[in-house]
Amino acid sequence: MRALLCVLALALAGLAAGAPALAVPAPRSAAPAQAVPGAQAPLTVIGLQLRGAIGPATAEYIVKGLHTAAARASPFVILRLDTPGGLETSMRRIIKAILASPIPVVGFVAPPGSRAASAGTYILYACNIAVMAPATNVGAATPVTLGGSEPAPPAHPANKAAAQPPGPRMTAEQRKVLNDSIAYIRSLAQLRGRNARWAEQAVRGAASLPAKDALAEHVIDFIAPNLKSLLAQLNGREVSVRGRKVRLDTVGARVVWLKPGLRTRLLAVITNPMIAYGLLLIGLGGLIFEGFHPGGVLPGVVGVVSLLVALFAFQLLPTDFAGLVLILIGAAMMAAEFFFPTYGSLGIGGLVAFVVGSLILFDSDVPGMRISRSLIGGIATVGGLVILGIVYLAARAHRRPVTTGVKAMLGATVEALEDFTARGRVRYRGERWSAVTSAPLKRGQQARIVKVEGLQLWVEPR
Repeated sequence: MRALLCVLALALAGLAAGAPALAVPAPRSAAPAQAVPGAQAPLTVIGLQLRGAIGPATAEYIVKGLHTAAARASPFVILRLDTPGGLETSMRRIIKAILASPIPVVGFVAPPGSRAASAGTYILYACNIAVMAPATNVGAATPVTLGGSEPAPPAHPANKAAAQPPGPRMTAEQRKVLNDSIAYIRSLAQLRGRNARWAEQAVRGAASLPAKDALAEHVIDFIAPNLKSLLAQLNGREVSVRGRKVRLDTVGARVVWLKPGLRTRLLAVITNPMIAYGLLLIGLGGLIFEGFHPGGVLPGVVGVVSLLVALFAFQLLPTDFAGLVLILIGAAMMAAEFFFPTYGSLGIGGLVAFVVGSLILFDSDVPGMRISRSLIGGIATVGGLVILGIVYLAARAHRRPVTTGVKAMLGATVEALEDFTARGRVRYRGERWSAVTSAPLKRGQQARIVKVEGLQLWVEPR
């Protein structure tokens, strides 16, 4: 019976993992339901929330949410934004889903104090309608890998303050990335009929605008302080969706926010760079522990599972696999120091490889997509102390006198068991040995071992 219940629980967990996001009504944001002309049920609008750094889990949530909204015949989708940016691959996946959506997508930077920076700017430009709440900002869309670039000429005298002084000269590769990003956001601006000149500034010179200035520069369509105001201002607007005109009707609409499904939440956890890095360390630690203590089983199982999950996360993140190889080599070298004491040569070399690999593991400067330098420093400190301890123990063991083998017997004291002048028997540590002496020995007299040949001792009187 217990086995049957376990199987049933696993089956339900699998269904939950594969199920789409669940719809949960927003507690205070939805407008009151009213009768819609020509329909019996109140108008339901699907809402999605993009908060924090944009990564693989965020992209999956948005893409699935747009599919769910289309399947439920939602008249449009509200995408609420508050993000510092994120991965370019995830951003482009979201934008492709928005452009391919058969229903309009309304980008809403809210609540007050939020931002649509970096990748969030591209997404806002891709939406059919762009809206911002007061005290929000948009822009600073320069690719973070460039670290700075030359500003574009201002589109308006008011934008002169947004221009930044020229930065260092860029390499050909950096210029390619910059020009590609500029062309991408300009194409989105032209598609939606927004300010393409300022969009270029946001990429080339990291320009940023508050809500009022964004409205004046025709970056957004209007400002809405809250969801109720947003729905009221959307009513009656016409937008173009895949070549056809759609008129929005928000009378009596209520907003239902989609929450991420179990699979998406799990993906969000394991694709956090800190979590993925921690899983890698647990995996390596479990395998090394199993190597030192064969038969433990549990450390090996935990290590293998953690390592596989970490590798799955690495393929979704901007991983520099040279860094991953350095981490693996460094861990192997530090483990080898226990088996082949080299007075720190292997250990220190492995520690350096491990630290360098950790620093370059993720090829991204996006906030939230980096490994904490303090964590790497802490691991390096602990690893260095362990290696120093191994070196100290090895050096102390080397200074100790030899206590076993032939070398330990040389100079040791034996006792003659009989009188003899050339060959006889002696006692060494309670055992009887055949001995050869260079001077006569009397019974009970002590002598010193000067040479060992097989099972025969060469001794001389003390």
